[in-house]
Order: sequence, then C-alpha cells, then structure tokens
Amino acid sequence: MKKLFLAFAFSILSLTQAQQQDSISKKLYVKANTVFLPVGVLNAGLEYQLSKKMTLQGEVFISPWKSFAGKYAQVYMLGADTRYYFNETFKHWYLGANLSFARYKIQKWNYWGGAFQWEPGSPIYDSADLYQDGFSFFLGGVIGYQFKLSETLNMDLFLGAGTAQSYYKGFHKYLGVRYDTDPERVYNRSGEWIPYKGGIMISYKLK
Repeated sequence: MKKLFLAFAFSILSLTQAQQQDSISKKLYVKANTVFLPVGVLNAGLEYQLSKKMTLQGEVFISPWKSFAGKYAQVYMLGADTRYYFNETFKHWYLGANLSFARYKIQKWNYWGGAFQWEPGSPIYDSADLYQDGFSFFLGGVIGYQFKLSETLNMDLFLGAGTAQSYYKGFHKYLGVRYDTDPERVYNRSGEWIPYKGGIMISYKLK
C-alpha cells in the first residue's frame, strides 16, 4: 500500500514539473457519466491538460439513494486521476493513476438473503436486513479511450481498478443494532482488489 501511494505521489510531482515546462495552450473539459445518470446517480468531473500528453482529472460520484431496489445505496466519492495519453491529450488510448475517497451507507452486493452469523454464539440474522456504514480509500490505475464527437464534444470510455481499504460498522436496518459485535474494535476493516470506477463520459470543451 505504501509503495503504491509513493508511486502515485511521484506521478503527481512528474506531471507538475511537466506542466511548468510546457507553454502550450491548456484545454479544459467538463464531463458526466452517461451510464449512471438514468438511475439518478451523478458521476461528473473536470479534466485539465497539463502537457502535450498528460492531464489531471478531478471527479465526484454521488449516489443519494437511501433505498434502491430495497438496498441502502448512499455513496459520496471524491477522486483524482493523472492520465498519460499515448497519442496526445484527449485523443485515443491512455493510462493513469487514481486516488479516491468514499463515504457510504450501503448494503453489500452479496447480501441478498440467507442466514448470517458474525461469529459462533452471536445472533443469526437474515443477511438481506443488514447494511454497512463507513468509508474507504482507493488507490489504483485507470485505462481508457477518448475520441471526438464534434469540435466541442468528446466521448471517454474508461475502467479503473485497484486496492480498496475500508473501515465500516455493520447494522441491522430494522433493529438498529450492530451485527458485527466485537468490543475490541470500533470499525471493521477490510482490504481487497476490485474494479471501483468506470463508464462512458460525455465531455464538453470549456476552453
């Protein structure tokens, strides 16, 4: 984890130096993810040109749903990408590094029902009645392909994956009690490698 963070910090420093050395006219695009908009979820960002082949993107992901298909689905996420384009900025294939933070109240994807017991001797619940309240840090990579639709519009197809370090408390949504009973820990902690961002962004050129 520490090595990945240092690699991300080094890429930020390299891009900053590239920006200082480059005198080209910088472009700026505002963008929104068309995959999530139809279900009332906002994933939007700004991508700014640093050099001839590098950009910096900041984005937000907001899922305001207290209940979606019967599940908790509140997620508020901030993230930043550094991107290297193999051709030139905003054109064709790119690779990047991503750092993100999320605050959430969700029900995990595999909690659809069935008996759940935290540990031997603890109460047995229906997993469909349980949810998680916590936050996560993400560090990973992103790959994508961007192309022009018009002079001011681009389409950006992308996928990001990496390590997720999560801290959360587990609750029963009707009884209001914690199912993850452990007097030694305030938060449960989990770490996993997962895909955590992706979609199809439509970008509008601001300058």
